[in-house]
Amino acid sequence: MADSRSDLLRSKLPDVGTTIFTVISQRAAELGAVNLGQGFPDYDVDPLLIECIHQAMLDGANQYAPMTGVAALREAIARKIQRFRGVRFDPVTEITVTLGATEAIFSAIQALAGPGDEVLVFDPAYDSYDPAVRLAGARCVHVPLMPPLFKPDWGRVRDVLNERTRLVIINSPHNPACSCLDADDLATLAELLRGRDCRVIADEVYEHMVFDGRRHASVLEHAELRQRSVAVYSFGKTLHATGLRVGYAVAPEALSAELRKVHQFNTFSIAHAAQLGIARYLDRRPDCGADLPAFFQSRRDFLLAQLQGSGLEASPAAGSFFQLIDYRALSGEADTTMAERLLTEAGVATIPLSVFYQSPPPLHYLRLCFAKRESTLLEGAARLRRWAEGAHVPADTR
Repeated sequence: MADSRSDLLRSKLPDVGTTIFTVISQRAAELGAVNLGQGFPDYDVDPLLIECIHQAMLDGANQYAPMTGVAALREAIARKIQRFRGVRFDPVTEITVTLGATEAIFSAIQALAGPGDEVLVFDPAYDSYDPAVRLAGARCVHVPLMPPLFKPDWGRVRDVLNERTRLVIINSPHNPACSCLDADDLATLAELLRGRDCRVIADEVYEHMVFDGRRHASVLEHAELRQRSVAVYSFGKTLHATGLRVGYAVAPEALSAELRKVHQFNTFSIAHAAQLGIARYLDRRPDCGADLPAFFQSRRDFLLAQLQGSGLEASPAAGSFFQLIDYRALSGEADTTMAERLLTEAGVATIPLSVFYQSPPPLHYLRLCFAKRESTLLEGAARLRRWAEGAHVPADTR
């Protein structure tokens, strides 16, 4: 007879369910909704990238790749960092290829935090951070970013830092708040951490998606922070190909060594042909990423122009390929309720911002993804406008 005792299966994450992205995308598909929720492009990738990966398979790159990553790709990454950041990292000891950025973040947290430690994150926080911290046995300390700017309150950060703080996780450009840290923010963070036994994980996957003349401020360019940081990147974002699941982590040798101890028993190695193909692609497209600010800013501006006058208002996103929309002119409902209504009544999938907070303040924002074809953005915006203009909002919530 099976033992029904509840302690036979004690969940390590009892309050964690399926991610909001999976749930929304599945329902969008079932309802035939325009999916402006989950962050993936719906347009084709560069045919040259497909050619390079295909050729790598034809050339026999179909077995295990080296644990730290294909040498040609790590060397290409080092050249890319030198080109964009003016800093040289050793491709042998300081660059590790990972299963997307999420694995890099997970492995870094497992390597650098443990029981009794605290890890500081900024809410709204990308949803993989908190579970990874808890699985490491550490405590996640959530510091809220408050609307409308969603910028860190460094005084509040100073108040929560203590001798147990082992990691600070920053994300810029920020998903889902679409804000960016600047050089002054990094200087303040460096000052706050000076003399502390504390490391930084910098989630910089949207590094090339900064708009309106801004320049991305990276920990790799900050002489003090880069000595204590693991910076994380994603070729899925840069190459418009999220299904590739190829990312990388950049860190000083000692931090890279600790990350690799986890990485080798987590995913071990990443698809060989994809790595070799990306390396060849970067050789032929050495300025890869340089065109992304203009590319995505044009899509952001196109979406905002289509929503103008709809009652859905927005301050243009500073970075990422997301845009927050403010719906309070139409409704006082909770953002989760509004997201559900737009999905079922307007036929548009969005993401409510509150789900990314541990303790959300009053919010009236939804996140849209503009990494889409113009035809997709046009249809999604048209549906939102028709819904807003059709008096679908209860009068008592206006």
